[in-house]
Amino acid sequence: MNIGVLYAAVAYTCWGLFPAFFKQLGHVNPLEVVMHRMVWSLVFLMGVLALLRRWTWLGEVMRQPRVLAAFALSALLLSANWSVYVWAVQNAQVVDASLGYFILPLVNVAFGFVFLHERPRRVQWLAVAVAAAGVVWLTLQAGRLPWVALVLAATFGVYGLLRKVAALGALEGLTLETLLLAPFAVAMLAWWTWNGKGALIQGDTSTLGWLLLAGPLTAIPLLLFAAGARRIPMATLGVLQYISPSLQMLLGVWLYAEAFDPARALGFYLIWLALLIYSLDGWMASRRHP
Repeated sequence: MNIGVLYAAVAYTCWGLFPAFFKQLGHVNPLEVVMHRMVWSLVFLMGVLALLRRWTWLGEVMRQPRVLAAFALSALLLSANWSVYVWAVQNAQVVDASLGYFILPLVNVAFGFVFLHERPRRVQWLAVAVAAAGVVWLTLQAGRLPWVALVLAATFGVYGLLRKVAALGALEGLTLETLLLAPFAVAMLAWWTWNGKGALIQGDTSTLGWLLLAGPLTAIPLLLFAAGARRIPMATLGVLQYISPSLQMLLGVWLYAEAFDPARALGFYLIWLALLIYSLDGWMASRRHP
């Protein structure tokens, strides 16, 4: 097996199993979980950078206000994405969260057209239209927009767009993002602790252990993904990315017994059809232009 396929598959599997991790922290405020995730991710990433002795980029970036501003924006989008995702898991909306990441590839097509002046093929536009029909159907069935899915897809879509044109790689970029957010995260955790609230005061050993684990669990899949993405074609990566939302949906339906009635399922079927159209088109295009 191509080692890049293995790296990417492991990364997407880890992301797909995230609901099981965040369910362990269901009694902790979602915002506090995200603050801990930021802080311990930064600690872990600093350790990795120290081990690799890769510090020179940091001094250069600190003298580039535009780069700092771009990463501050991507950091805010990432924190919003994390917050909504953790809230969704804790509030029995894992299936809706998985829907967001099923939609994401098609959101990327639309963003590429609008912001990067890419020209999607007609079949890709057909896939976007079919997925939009699925979202409309889900909206009509629920009587409201599937806001969790749409927010997750939109925030991570814009985040991916910013990172696509960013000046830093995965390790350095995530380090800078968490570094920019860390003062706010530390201040929030200190405020909760000072007022006798939060997991650092009220949490047991198990809770603190799960929170500390959020650092490496955030960083390691991203590093594996970056390593895999450099070694395999985008078409292969595009197929592998469905591992994550598929696992999330299975956990939501089978392990956490979330509703998935036939009428609602039709919306998912439309979105899966759109993904099939999109994936087949990408595969055929890669065969025509190897």
